[in-house]
This record gives sequence, C-alpha cells and structure tokens, in this order.
Amino acid sequence: MAGTGPATVGILIFDEVEVLDFCGPFEVLASARASGSEGDEGRLFHVLTIAERSEVVRCRGGLLVQPHHTIRDHPPLDVLVVPGGRGTRRERENEILLDWIVEQDRRTALTTSVCTGAFLLAAAGLLDGHRATTHWASLDWLRNHHPAVDVRADERVVDAGRLVTSAGVSAGIDMALHLVQRLHGSEVATATARDMEYDWTPEWRSHGVAGSLVRRGGS
Repeated sequence: MAGTGPATVGILIFDEVEVLDFCGPFEVLASARASGSEGDEGRLFHVLTIAERSEVVRCRGGLLVQPHHTIRDHPPLDVLVVPGGRGTRRERENEILLDWIVEQDRRTALTTSVCTGAFLLAAAGLLDGHRATTHWASLDWLRNHHPAVDVRADERVVDAGRLVTSAGVSAGIDMALHLVQRLHGSEVATATARDMEYDWTPEWRSHGVAGSLVRRGGS
C-alpha cells in the first residue's frame, strides 16, 4: 500500500520469455528514485522476478535467469507485470499460471502486460471489456481469439485504469515509465528516463489515471 515504503512489483518470467519484455520494466522500476534522493534509500519500487518453479528460466536467446521467487512463495504484490515472448504460446494453456494471475489481479493495485503477455491476461479473462494492445504482429490474433477485448492498434501504451498493456518488446520500457509518471509524477519519470539515457516522450501515455498505489485485498 502506498505510503509504507517501496511498492512491490512482481515480474512473471517463464521459459522463452522475451528478454527486453521483462528486463526493460525491471530496469525502469528498479532505477526510479524519489526526487533528490540517491542510492537504495530513495527507491520507489521493490522489483522481483517470479516463476512457476524455482529452476533457472531459459529466456529467448538463451539467457539464463534465476527467479527471486516462485508463484507459491513471493510476498504480496502491489503491481504485476506479465511479459511476452514465444513462451506465451505454451503458458496461455497453463491453468496453474493463469489461476495465479487471476488471484494476483484480485490483490494488486495494477496488473500490466508487455507485448504478448496480453495473451495471458486475455486467456485469464482479465481483458474482456477493456482496451488493450500487444505486439503489432499479434494484434489480429488477439482480436480473433478474444473478441471481447477492445484491441487498440494505434497506442503504444494503453492505460485502462487498473489494467495497463503495452505494445511489443521495447514498449515495455515506455509502459514502465508511464507507471512511474502516473504514480510519482512527470519529474521522477523524466529523471528515470534520463538516468537510463532513454529517449522517452510522455505522449506515449494513453488515457492515464493519476492516483496513489493501493493494493487490493489479502495480506
């Protein structure tokens, strides 16, 4: 809950996850600091990677990542980030993982996706009746398989309130900077982008809703 320290962000990872889909948001959110602060003291987010099992995850391109937690032992989350990648073709049929996503969505303040991570949110029924986007090459697939989703092809980041989705790969960086801006203001978001030497323009934000971060339900 806002005001009690850094918000806890859980980034789901799985075999064949797209590297920049999760590393981009990780870098943004782990780098964000309160204005005028330095080092860990000013961190605004505590960012964790979470996998179904404790084994090393083999990402796209062969990158190996040891998750911080599994879906059974992570702390309560304020924000969930679901990245994409070829592995979503398998995981969208994984009922254990989909049930976990639904359970987290009941508790988190924000549920987000990058690229084809939207497939997992859609498979879990979370995008029905909401605006959303995904990688440009997968827009038609999302429309055809989930007609209840209002798929947007012309928005890099779609902010539908509690649900925030983004287009492919590098768009996850813009999505994460949008979250920083939404929760902590343009000055902090711009400073974060500058620290990363990332050419970011706030115009990518789409129908943003300013407000504090309050985790829902559970303990």
